[in-house]
Amino acid sequence: MTTRAQSAGGRARAPRRRASGILLHPTSLPGPHGSGDIGDEAHEFLEALAKAKQRAWQMLPVAPPGYGESPYSAQSAFAGSPWLVSLDALVRMGFLDRAAIANPPIFSVDRVDFAPMSAWREKNLRAAFASFERDRKARAAFDEFSAREKSWLEDFALYRAIKKTQGDVQWTKWPRDVKLREPPAIAAAKKSLTREIAFESFVQFCFDVQWEALHDAARSRGIELIGDIPIFVAHDSADVWRRPEDFFLDAEGNPTVIAGVPPDYFSTTGQRWGNPLYRWKRMKKSGYRWWALRLRSMLRRFDRIRVDHFIGFHRYWRIPASEPTAVNGKWMKGPGADFFRAMKDALGELPLIAEDLGATTAAVFRLRDRFGLPGIKVLQFAFGTDPNKDTFLPHNYERRAVVYTGTHDNDTTVGWFFDEGGEGSTRTREQIARERKEALVYLCTTQETEIHWHMIRACMASVADLAIFPVQDVLGLGSEARMNRPGRPDGNWAWRVKPDTLGEKEIARLADLAVTYERDAR
Repeated sequence: MTTRAQSAGGRARAPRRRASGILLHPTSLPGPHGSGDIGDEAHEFLEALAKAKQRAWQMLPVAPPGYGESPYSAQSAFAGSPWLVSLDALVRMGFLDRAAIANPPIFSVDRVDFAPMSAWREKNLRAAFASFERDRKARAAFDEFSAREKSWLEDFALYRAIKKTQGDVQWTKWPRDVKLREPPAIAAAKKSLTREIAFESFVQFCFDVQWEALHDAARSRGIELIGDIPIFVAHDSADVWRRPEDFFLDAEGNPTVIAGVPPDYFSTTGQRWGNPLYRWKRMKKSGYRWWALRLRSMLRRFDRIRVDHFIGFHRYWRIPASEPTAVNGKWMKGPGADFFRAMKDALGELPLIAEDLGATTAAVFRLRDRFGLPGIKVLQFAFGTDPNKDTFLPHNYERRAVVYTGTHDNDTTVGWFFDEGGEGSTRTREQIARERKEALVYLCTTQETEIHWHMIRACMASVADLAIFPVQDVLGLGSEARMNRPGRPDGNWAWRVKPDTLGEKEIARLADLAVTYERDAR
């Protein structure tokens, strides 16, 4: 009998690898509790993906957001966001009464209003914790989780507990003996904050249980979960407070040099991210053990991981912390191949996606290719002013690549195409007109109102193994649905899908394209 893995001549061929999927952060899902989470609506989204014959769900980082509510400025590289814990699932877990969440406040359906949402969720998480404390049967599973995640959980829970007693200010403004982790001060904090530490650990336990349920549901439908790991961590995080020796900090814990990128498409003064920089030479002495722990934790949650700012492993932009912008920085050598060899030795296969955008060089691509990592193509960039724009045209792709219509940092495809330029835009009117013309010619269409579907089709038709589309592009939404505007300190990360927006029409159209271009599960 001839199998699907055999050609007409009987010669075995490689298994099919082509797939497509949707980029959607869980907080952007619908739901009655102020933001999306990993509960019922997330499982319903998996059902929609399966019907649309999509095989991947990509998310932004799912860690506890810090400054500016940014998931890329998280309070921990390991923990899950409390905002993503489903209150409805807590009812089913037996930790919360249904009546407690029967009448939630009236929240916006298309934006996350972070302060009231966080307060509502915190209130109910604490009620669930009080119930958990009386439930001896749940203790065994909690203790098992705590033991498994001990390498980061204890420090994170302590960090969160102290932070709350200090008015939520950054850790460098805590009492000096606590911020510098002097043993007597840490022992006293653990003793006085025992219950608060237990609460923070409980929240992480709930996140873990609910995440596993979501991951199992995705596996059962043949859908990969793709995560996102920022190369740098936030200064105000449990990671930096616990391991200051791994970062360039002064005696009081403040960064002396910080991360960012030089002037680019998004900003004429560059991007001053503010993350402290790693002492890579020191990390190397332990075989980059902290990084191995971080990746192992991520690979428990996700099937693949997008590595944000992959360029930084080859070279990174070092900015003196005293500089107000990113202009006066300097390129520094990253850990390079030595790092990835160590990760392979520790973890085996590395199912990573290299976000190799920005100030790339041939050496960056050589590092990526040396370890067989797919790079990223953004179709919007094919028609702009990027010096490497030709590499973003589908006819120039290699198979080992992931193509996007746009990313969380870009405008939506409709917003990008119909941008009018001027103030608030990164492009002039002349540039926009030129890009529109080039796009329409390349896509062989005059139907501007269908531009998002023409872009999706071009990605689907390409040879790239994986094609990913922000859900905003599937829905044909404009700039009002943009997730992030780099360089803007507030107003980001709040967009939400309105209930019942992703309908049968969009699902059927995606399914047809997936079948046509052999990206469905066959």
